[in-house]
Amino acid sequence: MLLVNNLSKYYGKFCALKDINLEFDNGIYGLIAPNGAGKTTLIKMLTTLIFPTKGEILYNGTNIVDMDDEYRDILGYLPQDFGYYKNYTPTQFLMYLSALKGIDKNKAEKKIKELLELVAIDDVADKKMKKFSGGMIQRVGIAQALLNDPKILILDEPTAGLDPKERMRFKNIISELSRDRIIIISTHIVSDIEFIANEIVMIKDHRILYKDSTSNICKSIEDKVYETEIQFNDSHDFKKKYISLSERQEGENMKIRFICENKKEIKSTWAKVNPNLEDVFLYEYNDNLKEK
Repeated sequence: MLLVNNLSKYYGKFCALKDINLEFDNGIYGLIAPNGAGKTTLIKMLTTLIFPTKGEILYNGTNIVDMDDEYRDILGYLPQDFGYYKNYTPTQFLMYLSALKGIDKNKAEKKIKELLELVAIDDVADKKMKKFSGGMIQRVGIAQALLNDPKILILDEPTAGLDPKERMRFKNIISELSRDRIIIISTHIVSDIEFIANEIVMIKDHRILYKDSTSNICKSIEDKVYETEIQFNDSHDFKKKYISLSERQEGENMKIRFICENKKEIKSTWAKVNPNLEDVFLYEYNDNLKEK
């Protein structure tokens, strides 16, 4: 078990995170929030790249700072900006990283072969990565994060820049890996983790807003999400009054999905719809997204 206990992080007077309490067991956890909310700070503390101002992170009861190399031996990490050597093949690159991690050469060769098959790039194992697509590079990144067979796997924006096919492949791989380890995925692409995460962690104003299943989180805006058609000329005033979740053209009109919190304003032409996680995201972070 990974336990985050009363964690806070300050940079001078600026509070990046405040009083964070979380528990992680084996499974997939989606960490979602807009930029600036504190999710990157949390990821960096979970990977010991930075240290908390207050509080602690425990793995099976022991502070991860005190564990030092022992913790890093059970940690796999794919940063958002994954660096690699373009003129290396996946096999060469992973062998190089295995040597840095102190993994026995014979064990590394066997493990690398297994991992390249797992992420479905064994057919290009000996081709230089300079010609690889973004999705193929991400798969090499996942493989390097798994070299030490980690008990904790942390992935920071792993699907950024991937096409829909590559994102589906990524989700399938992660689902396979989650049976016997903790997987934490930090992302702002809500659809990538909505259906594979056991629990969602949402951070708002530097604190935990939710840590729950997708279905339970969606109940927070139950009976508030509607769809209707409006004329284009009326859309500006409509969106000033209600939180728009999505819009699409329907003939000469616009079909809009939106939030209405006042039941007295509900009209017969509106259709109530079931909320999804992206609706919650847009609703909760509406002010943050407006500032952008």
